[in-house]
Amino acid sequence: MDVNRRLLMAGAGLAAGAAAVAATPEARAAQATTVDPSRRYPPGRPGADYRPVTVPNGVQIPFATRGDVKIAHIVIGEATQRFAPGLDAQIWGFNGVGAGAYLEAVEGDRVRLYVTNRLKAPTSVHWHGLILPSGMDGVGGLTQRNIEPGETFVYEFPLVQHGTFMFHAHHDEMAQMGLGMTGLFIVHPRRPRASVDRDFAFLIHEWKIRPGARRPDPNEMTDFNVFTLNGRVFPAIDPMAARVGERVRIRFANLSQQNHHSMHIHGHVWTVTETDGGVIPETARWPETTVLVPVGTTRTVEFVAAYPGDWALHCHMLHHVMNQMGHGAGNMIGVDDRALQARVADLIPDAMVMGGAGMGDHGAHIEAGHMAAPENSIPMVGLRGPRGYIPMGGLVQLLQVRAALPADGKPGWYDNPPGTEARPATPAELARDGVVVDPRRDPR
Repeated sequence: MDVNRRLLMAGAGLAAGAAAVAATPEARAAQATTVDPSRRYPPGRPGADYRPVTVPNGVQIPFATRGDVKIAHIVIGEATQRFAPGLDAQIWGFNGVGAGAYLEAVEGDRVRLYVTNRLKAPTSVHWHGLILPSGMDGVGGLTQRNIEPGETFVYEFPLVQHGTFMFHAHHDEMAQMGLGMTGLFIVHPRRPRASVDRDFAFLIHEWKIRPGARRPDPNEMTDFNVFTLNGRVFPAIDPMAARVGERVRIRFANLSQQNHHSMHIHGHVWTVTETDGGVIPETARWPETTVLVPVGTTRTVEFVAAYPGDWALHCHMLHHVMNQMGHGAGNMIGVDDRALQARVADLIPDAMVMGGAGMGDHGAHIEAGHMAAPENSIPMVGLRGPRGYIPMGGLVQLLQVRAALPADGKPGWYDNPPGTEARPATPAELARDGVVVDPRRDPR
């Protein structure tokens, strides 16, 4: 028996096994399928059949409807992307954006996706998590030949599930995905379940961009220094806003190269409701304030925006909330940098010695212009907040919850009601409660 015949028989056996598994009630439940793949359904209409998702700073790839088919054109090419003021990069992406494009459709829709390759390299597109014919799966060299430079391919298949999915290059993946060829694919249910008032989605990505460079390094395997949500770093990403009492859904999708991300919300507790495999039965859901989003997966959480305020949402892997942080500098913690500054000033007048008390002031000095930074870099730059400098960047978001929202949906900073904001203690309060503040006294 020749090799090709053995491979064909093995493939047939695998296909038969997969079909048998897919036919089980458990598999159908996990895929959350509520449509008949053999039927043709009318195309879902935004606003009428589903509430469109909000992808802060994302770029939507629009669908046009031709009869009962939804048609979109995806253009793969090189572009300049601004992660934040002061940091631009030459990326490879979909429709002009790296790790920030998204498609949105409805379960039961039949989609026809034209993909034009404007790169100098061959490529293909994989529809991550979607159940579809093998020949539409998009693995270059396996299920199709690659899309050569200048060619346009067409993918067509019905959407037989709903949920949060992704799409990305599946040829030379480390280079092409590392340069930004990733996107979101949101599929709404044909039979809407309990609705939410706000539906947000974030695609997480990581990059290595050395200070002064403009091309992300796709050969990096462990030492990433730029972490983005929908292709942006905090503080250059639009915040989320919701009214008190509204039900909020947040979809996290992770196509990072190497890192899992531990996404944490302040001031609220959410419930994990979905994975990229489908809806989690209500009896199996669990409450969290932090959800781990492993590489190559999606996680969906829901909660009620119950408490007014400006609440942080961020990755709890702490170097993921520092823009372009590196580990090449020496450990300065505890060093009397004032004395060192005086000694260094004679040799390097413009030098600034920092780090004796931590790294939090670094970004503030750069933003204020006190300290020069390498060209095209934002090392540890954060945000000037209403009560001081916020030394966070990267995978950070803000959830702004208010009793009412202005027409533009941008409420501005929150004013804490009197008596509800931490403040300096007064001597009278310390004396009243018997708290002795003595710098010579060991707190133990």
